[in-house]
Amino acid sequence: MILKISKLFLRVSIAFSFLSAVADRLGMWSKEVSVWGDWTHFLEYTQILNPWAPKPLVSFLATTATVAEIIFAVCILVGFKTQFFARLSGYLMLLFALAMCFTTGIKSALDYSVFTASAAAFALSVFNDTFLELDGYLKKE
Repeated sequence: MILKISKLFLRVSIAFSFLSAVADRLGMWSKEVSVWGDWTHFLEYTQILNPWAPKPLVSFLATTATVAEIIFAVCILVGFKTQFFARLSGYLMLLFALAMCFTTGIKSALDYSVFTASAAAFALSVFNDTFLELDGYLKKE
């Protein structure tokens, strides 16, 4: 039972972490607790993390990351293709962590626990049994 609860905890915590970050960049959190607070500030941060990218590409990168985070979060939360989306989440967060290291320094990636979140997603991707997941119901049919 501890493995089932651990998997559920990983799913919920990863999904809500993604959704919280998305809510922040869309201005849904109050200014007092926001990192970016709005889309404009998130675009500025995206440019910092991607100094190689021309300005017109920054909006595309920010939008792509945001859409991916929403899709990954929902799929992980409901347990649809959990292993697949957990693995993709691990890679996405690892990319974020490495971009942070190369542009703002390793301290920010460590302070925001991005490597830890990436490792958690990779750990989630190796659980084979389903528990309160859409995948489990789809396998039965």
